[in-house]
Amino acid sequence: MTGATHDPQLKSWVESANDPETDYPIQNLPFGVFRPGHVGVAIGDQILDLQRCPVPAATAQACSSNSLNQLLSLTPEHWSELRLWLSRALRSGAPNRSQLNKFLIPMKDVEMQLPAEIGGYTDFYASIDHATNVGRLFRPENPLLPNYKHVPIAYHGRASSIVISGTTIHRPCGQIKTTAMDAPIFGPTQSLDYELEIGFLIGGENALGKRVPINSAESRIFGLCLLNDWSARDIQSWEYQPLGPFLSKSFATSISPWIVTLEALAPFRTAAYKRPASDPTPLPHLHSTENSERGAIDLTLEVFVRANETYTPLSRTNMQNLYWTMAQMIAHHTSNGCNLRPGDLLATGTISGPGDDQRGCLLELKRGFLKDGEEVIFRGHCTRDGFVKIGFGECQGSIKPHL
Repeated sequence: MTGATHDPQLKSWVESANDPETDYPIQNLPFGVFRPGHVGVAIGDQILDLQRCPVPAATAQACSSNSLNQLLSLTPEHWSELRLWLSRALRSGAPNRSQLNKFLIPMKDVEMQLPAEIGGYTDFYASIDHATNVGRLFRPENPLLPNYKHVPIAYHGRASSIVISGTTIHRPCGQIKTTAMDAPIFGPTQSLDYELEIGFLIGGENALGKRVPINSAESRIFGLCLLNDWSARDIQSWEYQPLGPFLSKSFATSISPWIVTLEALAPFRTAAYKRPASDPTPLPHLHSTENSERGAIDLTLEVFVRANETYTPLSRTNMQNLYWTMAQMIAHHTSNGCNLRPGDLLATGTISGPGDDQRGCLLELKRGFLKDGEEVIFRGHCTRDGFVKIGFGECQGSIKPHL
């Protein structure tokens, strides 16, 4: 539900936050961590240092930490209270402007770091267009496997190689075998790809053995970020059977630095993917009226590649194209009693749409794979009539030769 913090008439005494083109107006207030380990909130082209300013007592200790994990350990009520306090403190006419002004730092003067200590990382495969496009390459007559429309497919990724946007990506090496080879070789991938995804940080914790019902699953989502699950397709095609991705994925996953809270995205909620009548109804633990009516987010996503100072737009899609919602992913993830902990990162999998210009990776675009020296840039934003645009900033990575 929308509230006072979403009011489109709100303006900030931080003038850059009132620019219609900013990703970080006062209606956004995303959280991040900048070096040397200070929790901050983005407002226009500035960062409010929460480690130094007088936030509400209930969240003061968490905001004094060097990551978001303590804040993630609190409740959605704590997160909402802090967001409301920030909105009141940063809006035009706030009485404590002179006090807080000294805690602002220009974004250009800081280096961002991972927002949380990520204990576990799970990547889903929730876009049916992506799954169909990729499946068609290997099974033209039957691209979707029988379980796809019944269960959210996922694999457990590697948390240790999650990196912040701007980190250089070195071309990985691995075993490669084409159909023309009698035996595999070891060497650098020749098929380096990006995957356009959304990541979401988990807050709270369910005890081992305790499931999270679908109608309370979103209470476990602190916020969202852009995510690039880099992939080496030639390594992947040789290794993925029978147990799925391994070295083709674990070399790097990039995320954007600012975590846009789920509460900030309330104006942009929309109905979940409309399944054809012939598709199976999800099992009861994956189905609810509330999730069907507002389980998706109208979030536009764009991909650009830069080479030799030239930016080339490659695709534009939307998070609404996901066949499975975030709530369904969490409900499924915990349905066997798996315990999700504060700071765990879940991702949607590559987000593609039905159009040729809506593909979320190069494998689907049938364009040449990434070359050394190229830079991949993801951008994301939400817009809706009657509300202020909310942006996600960028998730960026440049390709360098293998080490």
